[in-house]
Amino acid sequence: MALVSGLLGAALRMDAEREGGVRQSSGRRGAKREEETERGRLSNQEDLAVPRCRAMTQPRACQEQEDGLREVTLSTQRLRVLPPGVLSNPALESLDLDRNKLRSITGISKLFNLKKLILSKNEIVDFPNEIQSLVCLEKLELNQNQIRVIPEGVFSHLPRLKHLRLNNNRLSALPRDLAACRGSLQYLNISNNLFRTFPQPVLQLAHLQELHVQNNALRQLPKELFQQQSLKMFKANGNPLREPPSEVCAGGIQQIRNYFNQLQHSSGQEDKRVKAMFLGASLAGKSTICKSLKQGQTKLVPKEERTVGIEISEFHIEDFTFLFWDFAGQLEYYMTHHVFITPQALVILVINLHMYQTNDKTFKELVGFWINNLSMRVPNSVVLPVGTHVDCCRQEEVEKKRHDIMAKIAAMLAERRSILAHFIDNLEGSDEPEFYMDQWERLKEMESCTLTILNLVAVNCTDHRDIKKLEATILEHVKNEELFPEVIRVLPPVYRQVEAAIVDIAQSEEMADHGMMDLQYLLSKLSQCEHLANLGRELLQDILRYLHRIGLVVWYEEIKHLESTVFLQPTFLITMFKLLVRYRLVQQLESISVDTLIGERATIRDRSNWVWTFKSKAMLCHQAVRALVKHQLCSEGMRDIFEEIMGHRPHRGRGKLFSLLEHFELCLEVRHAKALNPQASEFVPGKPWETTQGQGESWYLFPTYLNQTEEVSEVWGGDHPEDLHIRAYFSPEIPEGFFQRFLVKACSFYSTHWVAKATCLLICNGKPLLIKENNQRAYSYLELRCRKPAGRTGFQFAWDFLIAVVFIVQKLAEEWPGLHVCVKTPCRTAGCPAELIWPDMDGTSAMTKEDVKTCGTCGHRFGAELLLPKVPKQLEEPPAQPSAHYYVTSYGTTTFGPSSIHVNRQNISSE
Repeated sequence: MALVSGLLGAALRMDAEREGGVRQSSGRRGAKREEETERGRLSNQEDLAVPRCRAMTQPRACQEQEDGLREVTLSTQRLRVLPPGVLSNPALESLDLDRNKLRSITGISKLFNLKKLILSKNEIVDFPNEIQSLVCLEKLELNQNQIRVIPEGVFSHLPRLKHLRLNNNRLSALPRDLAACRGSLQYLNISNNLFRTFPQPVLQLAHLQELHVQNNALRQLPKELFQQQSLKMFKANGNPLREPPSEVCAGGIQQIRNYFNQLQHSSGQEDKRVKAMFLGASLAGKSTICKSLKQGQTKLVPKEERTVGIEISEFHIEDFTFLFWDFAGQLEYYMTHHVFITPQALVILVINLHMYQTNDKTFKELVGFWINNLSMRVPNSVVLPVGTHVDCCRQEEVEKKRHDIMAKIAAMLAERRSILAHFIDNLEGSDEPEFYMDQWERLKEMESCTLTILNLVAVNCTDHRDIKKLEATILEHVKNEELFPEVIRVLPPVYRQVEAAIVDIAQSEEMADHGMMDLQYLLSKLSQCEHLANLGRELLQDILRYLHRIGLVVWYEEIKHLESTVFLQPTFLITMFKLLVRYRLVQQLESISVDTLIGERATIRDRSNWVWTFKSKAMLCHQAVRALVKHQLCSEGMRDIFEEIMGHRPHRGRGKLFSLLEHFELCLEVRHAKALNPQASEFVPGKPWETTQGQGESWYLFPTYLNQTEEVSEVWGGDHPEDLHIRAYFSPEIPEGFFQRFLVKACSFYSTHWVAKATCLLICNGKPLLIKENNQRAYSYLELRCRKPAGRTGFQFAWDFLIAVVFIVQKLAEEWPGLHVCVKTPCRTAGCPAELIWPDMDGTSAMTKEDVKTCGTCGHRFGAELLLPKVPKQLEEPPAQPSAHYYVTSYGTTTFGPSSIHVNRQNISSE
């Protein structure tokens, strides 16, 4: 239980505050009539208002006084006016009216002792002037409404205000008198509004500690803001910033201060830079176009030289610098694409028109797959379709295929908009829409984000004129500020100087092909340049962060084993990924030379075992990985960096490669332990437990290559009708590679597990939980099942376990901004198609207060604890848990703890 609670807490901490789109009114009747009706109803029930509030706030341990309540919570009560019973309580200090239907708060001025007022997620359009009477107010939240203007004269009466949330409204300015809160205001959130210029009153808030301005239309930030030493947190992502650029802001407050300090010494320089990502199916012609554009002439790339992984190059058109990223088209390499596919880039989608046929199957393979994944991964991208091999097609054929491709893309985007609108209508039309506000806002935000698809350009890659035509088209689009508002960045001269010096070092003869360099050594090399003699480590780190974010260099300071290594040639990083995430990896294993085997103290028999284990379980032992990596590095003439990549100790070393693969969740280390470890530390409750080095050799699981499912099915023992059963639905689909990354995340939390291509069985405290992937068009979901518990404690544990896994799914899904995930529980009646949508999860309150749920389709009634996270009120507890069991999975992972699971030949069954 402690393990699940700990994981749930960790997941909740990870589940950072997410702020969605602007709240739209869903009211269907006139506001005046609604208010009169509501007032009449409440007047007749005035005596019931305060007791109702008391009952709702008891779980929160509210303090009571003889003259009334100090704290009242009326969240999600569908209120349209304030209850008279609440307004008659002048002692009230905290009032939570979150998620109602309020358009005004008439009478709130009577609560002159109010310190905390929550009005978020209502339908307020006009800022409530009565708030100025709440002179004791310290916390005010009006986020997720429809406020356009805040009048002057309100904040000048709120001298104690410390916390103010105005995000997700339609504000474009703040009143001047906000400066009256200069001595008190510490937190301000104005994100997701319509600000085009930075609001000047904020600069006078001398005690401001936290400021959120994300997702507005700001192009410039004032340097005065960062001269205040009180500011501790600042977030500005989602703005088309030029000064300072978004890549600088992402480095934090200190980097922004350093940026402005550098601008004081010299004027800023404009940097026009574009990242262009070439995507498309294998052999579409991406490399040919990329190299032809770079060289200014046709450059055909033969089939045997096609891209393996990702290739990067830089070239210039006029005063624009283009950084070309050429992505391999084979599906095996797509697992690494999520590391490098970033927003604010021009996506050039290359389509082989000779191979393209005007049918749905070919469209999906050559076009739809990429459009779908871009819609999920970078939904605001600009996509330029480029048709190749036109020399192999007739002119009328080219036009027919061009029209077909553009029409089908438009239909895809229209279908996406229709599906999102359907989801939104469903939530708005539900009986309790206030319980789905977070999901509603997320959908509205997704609705506002859509790919921009430019007109398809058809080119003959053997014709120099077509290459120049494509170049002119690209240049025309990147000059369009509506499409690329962040293409121009203002930088201090030292940023450009360091960049130029790094390029010179990377291209120098003394630089090894791999381009890896120690951070301190790089600093010493740069300091040898006359104009960089005073370059400090902190400033260099700032510039490296910037260059990393624009894709010129790679520096993973957040990875422990790589924090002191800078990759001056990002292509070598791709080379490292290609060593183990590549096309035809089995053939690479089989081709390991005898000399390499001998060098790693292995035999031909060992090699055969490695191949068999990899084919059957997608696992490689450390020795096999070393031999495989050495073999491939030798074939590429880079044998000298083997130890640095793999570590210096043959079986225990941890080099750069596995740090990268595990950081990006491409593999999972599992320990092959055949017996108990006699060297393990003694476990003492309440004291930290120091882990010891396992006795067995490390093995590495690569989920991408999993195929068999029989073992997981055998261990699980089949689905039971009584299982607790939920589904996480994905729209438009489960992204390629999502389930494999989920396996790595989940199995790193739960050390006992069985995995297969589309299934995973997790064990926590002896309890099994099955996850199955179903990825069909319009029917994509992850299914989660666990056995029905017998008692209250069992239900608490089971739902904690399920919710913890759901949080892992949701946290991972955040990396796909255009992906919608909705959790539902199927009706427990066999054959009934009905499903119960889960309300918003905040991790702090029960999802339902009802004890019984009735299916609206089949009419059957079920205990709420069978459908939603809830502990039943009265259930007999099962007998005491049996003594701890010890068992070993197919990977040799061991688990201890009280268990109600019998393990016999890796089969699990509930008692």
